[in-house]
Amino acid sequence: MKNILVIGGGKIGSVVADLLVQTPEATGYRVTVADRSAEQLDDIARDSKQSTRLTTLLLDVNDAAALRAALAGCFAVLSAAPYHLTVKVAEAARELGVHYLDLTEDVASTRRIRELAVGAKTAFIPQCGLAPGFISIVAADLARKFDTLDSVRMRVGALPAYPSNALNYNLTWSTEGVINEYCEPCEAIVDGQPREVPALEEREEFSLDGVLYEAFNTSGGLGTLCETLAGKVRTLNYRTIRYPGHAAIMKALLHDLRLKDRRDVLKDILEQAVPATMQDVVIVFVTVAGMQDGRLLQDTYARKIYSHVLAGKMRSAIQITTAGSLCAMLDMLADGRLPQSGFVRQEDVPLSDFLANRFGRVYAMEELSKAA
Repeated sequence: MKNILVIGGGKIGSVVADLLVQTPEATGYRVTVADRSAEQLDDIARDSKQSTRLTTLLLDVNDAAALRAALAGCFAVLSAAPYHLTVKVAEAARELGVHYLDLTEDVASTRRIRELAVGAKTAFIPQCGLAPGFISIVAADLARKFDTLDSVRMRVGALPAYPSNALNYNLTWSTEGVINEYCEPCEAIVDGQPREVPALEEREEFSLDGVLYEAFNTSGGLGTLCETLAGKVRTLNYRTIRYPGHAAIMKALLHDLRLKDRRDVLKDILEQAVPATMQDVVIVFVTVAGMQDGRLLQDTYARKIYSHVLAGKMRSAIQITTAGSLCAMLDMLADGRLPQSGFVRQEDVPLSDFLANRFGRVYAMEELSKAA
């Protein structure tokens, strides 16, 4: 068994740990979940008391010595911590010679991690979640079918299955992460040129299965695809899916009330006023157009994934998809199916390999495509 350190015992990290320790011993993992919240760790320890392969560790990532001690002897570290802590974990992993994987959508953090990967003897695989992450694997798979590309449009949403407030939204994952992607500049390719475009802009509407949605620019969802497809595509963009009306309210909060400059205040407001829900749905919608055998054609991948019981417990759709992606990438790394050193891009992973993985298959399971 391989020793794994999971940094962050929240909504995603706790599910990652549960999934990893329920694997067979011959191809399984021994997991330590580290968090600075003793209360969070107590909850994990209580829920997993049946497993001898899961332990908890009280740890503040800002304590460099303690972080490096925790990493000693690990095969890999999986960061499910807030985006502003990821670089510290990656730097420690580089120093200790430990494989590094994370879930960050933060563009600046990923650029720094890419620098750390240069000359490294272990793999650095950031952005292993839903978006960025799985969405890039899907987009690259569709793109490979074309002789030349015209457009790649990626849309992802984690939404309440039953919206009931003015925002048409419930908290389903990191509040800090949501605010960050609504504020930071967004990468895109426009008329063949890499550009930065503003978040919450270029709103569009579309219907899927008879339900009306809106989508708008948000930061980080493209991962490294802008660089990968530079010079190869006329249009490349990523937009987050919400129910209609959400973008207008968030723009008023962030810009008119200037909460963009007081993110801690906005985080407190959202977490106190907007309830979380386990009844959610993840939507993955990717459309690629280009030339194939002399004809302009379009290919689309569309899928909905709902909350369901996984590893013996009810999980939200965003927990299933995000934790499933991170565990699948670790599993393929451990199995030798991914490069063992340097920077690893999501779009280099074959979709067929990902969906065949024991964790990645959650994206293809028919029982998850319907509301429980």
